[in-house]
Amino acid sequence: MKHGSIIGKYKRTVARHLSQETGIPEEKALSLFEVPPDRKLGDIAFPCFTLAREMRKPPHQIAEEIALLFDSVKEVEAVESNGPYVNFFFNKAMIAEELFKEIKSKKEEYGQLPKKGKKFMVEYFHANTHKGVHIGHIRNISLGESLCRILEKAGIKVVRVNYQGDIGPHVAKAVWGVLNLHKGEEPKEKRGVWLGKVYAEVNKLLKEKPELEEEIREVTRKIYDNDPEYRKVWEKTRQWCLDDFEEIYRDFGVRYDRFYFESEVEKSAREIARKLLRMGIAKESDGALIVDLEEHGLGVYVLLRSDGMPLYHTKDLALAELKAKEYPDIDMSVHVVGKEQELYFKQIFKTFELYGNPLAGKSYHMIYELVMLPEGKMSSREGTLVLYDDLKEKLLEFAEREVRKRHEDWSDDEVKKTAKSIAFAALKFSMLNRDNTKTLIFDWEKAMDFEGETGPYLQYTVTRIKSILRKSREEKAPADLSVLSEPEERGLILHLARFPETVEESASHYKPLLIAKYLVELAQMFNEFYHKHPVLKAEEEVRRARLALLDSIRQVMENGLYLLGIDVLEKM
Repeated sequence: MKHGSIIGKYKRTVARHLSQETGIPEEKALSLFEVPPDRKLGDIAFPCFTLAREMRKPPHQIAEEIALLFDSVKEVEAVESNGPYVNFFFNKAMIAEELFKEIKSKKEEYGQLPKKGKKFMVEYFHANTHKGVHIGHIRNISLGESLCRILEKAGIKVVRVNYQGDIGPHVAKAVWGVLNLHKGEEPKEKRGVWLGKVYAEVNKLLKEKPELEEEIREVTRKIYDNDPEYRKVWEKTRQWCLDDFEEIYRDFGVRYDRFYFESEVEKSAREIARKLLRMGIAKESDGALIVDLEEHGLGVYVLLRSDGMPLYHTKDLALAELKAKEYPDIDMSVHVVGKEQELYFKQIFKTFELYGNPLAGKSYHMIYELVMLPEGKMSSREGTLVLYDDLKEKLLEFAEREVRKRHEDWSDDEVKKTAKSIAFAALKFSMLNRDNTKTLIFDWEKAMDFEGETGPYLQYTVTRIKSILRKSREEKAPADLSVLSEPEERGLILHLARFPETVEESASHYKPLLIAKYLVELAQMFNEFYHKHPVLKAEEEVRRARLALLDSIRQVMENGLYLLGIDVLEKM
C-alpha cells in the first residue's frame, strides 16, 4: 500500500495479480503503471512493451490476453486492451466506501503521509533590510511557506529559516541617505517602506553624482568597524525594517524557527576565506582572494576584496557552517532563491564539496523566475518596483468593494476580515499556480476574479459546498455509495483518492504547483458535476450518497488550501 493511499493499495493489487499471471516482478509492474491522458480510457494503464520483449509476442496480443485475466479481482470492475496498453478501471463503489470513511475519520489529517524520519531546512523570503519589499519577495514567501507545509504533510520535519542581508552596500546607501538627505526625519509608521524609498533615491542620485560612491563605501567600512555614530543609525533603521517584516509574516501565516543575518556571519566569513586559502582551494589575485572553478565549468568568484571585505559567496559559506553546527541532523537544505542566482549556488555547492562542508550533497536550489507586470520588469534600484505595501492596499480595497456589494448587511469587521482572506487567496494562488521555473506575469485584476484558475474561485467552491451541506437535514442512515455511478461522480471519487499521492509527488519534486493544479481540477470537476446533477432534490438514496461525496470534496479542498496557505471561508 503505497504511502498508505487507497489508490496505492489498488495499484498493488493489480500489480500482484499481473505478477502471478505473467511472471513479471510485482515491483516492476508497479513502476510501469501510467495514468491515461484521458480518464475515460481508464484509471491506470499498463504498457506491454517490456513483456513483449520477454515473451516474444506483439504487445497488442499480450494486452488482449491480460485483459481476460482479471474477472476474479473484485478491486477491478473493468479491463480493456487498447493497442499495446491494458487499461484498468477500479471498483469505484469499493473505493468510495473505504475513501469516505477514511476522510471522515481523519478530517484535516487526510493526505498526511507516514513520518519519514527526515528533517529538511527551508530557507525563504530573504528580503534585505533597508530596501523595499516587492512582489518578487511575495512569490518567494508564498512558494517557501507552501513547500514547508507540503513537506510536513509528506511526513518530513521542517525547519523554517530566513537569511537576510542587513549589512553591505545597499544598507550603506540607505544609511547615507538618512544622514545626508533626510537628517532628523523619522516616519511614524511603515518605516521600512520609507527606507526602501530612500535607498531608491540614493541610487538615482549616484547616477547624477558618481563621485558619491566613495562616501558610501566609507559608510560600509564604518558600519563594519562598529563606528558608534553609524552603528547607532544602522541598528535603529535595521529594527524598523525587521518590525515591518513581522507584519508580512503574519499576513502569510509564517513562523520561522531561526533568523540568520549577514551581519551575524561577517566575521566567520573572513575565517572561512583564510581556511580555503590554507587548503589551496582559494588563491590570491590582485590583492583579492578568489576561488577558481573553471575546471568544473563554473567560472571564478571573489571571496575577499582587496580591502579585506567579504562578499556574498563568503558569507553563504559561513552561513552553511553555522547551520550545520546548529542543526547537525539536517538531511536537506533547500534554498528558495531566484533563477538569476543559479550559477551562484552551483559555485557554492561545488565549494561545499571541495572543502568538505557538512551540507555538501545535502543542498538544493529551488529556483523561481521573475515576477513581471504586464508592462515589464521591476527594479528596486530605480524605485519602479511594485511595493508589497502598495499592492496589498490595492487588493484589499478591491476585495472590500466586492464583498460590500454582495453583503450590504454585513458589519465592517465582517467585510474587512472576509476581504483580507479573499485578497490573500488571490495573491498567494497567483504565485503558486504557475511553474516556479517560469516567469510570472502578475495581473492583479485577473488574480481577484471569482471564476477561472484563481484563489477566490477555489474559496468560493468550498463555501458553495458548505452552503449545500448546511441546507441538507442531518442524515442518520448510512449512504449506499454504489449509487454513485455517473461518470462525474466516479471521476470525483478517484480524484479524491489521489490526494495523498499528489502530496507525495509535490513534496518529492518541490512543486507546490501540483497541489494548485490538483485543487483547480477538483473544483472544476465538482462544478461540472453540480451543474449536471441535483443533490438536495435527488431521490433520497442518491441524495444521501451525493451529500457524502460533497462532504469528502469539502474536506479535501480545505486540506489542499491549507497547503497553499489559503483560508477557508463560511460565506463569501
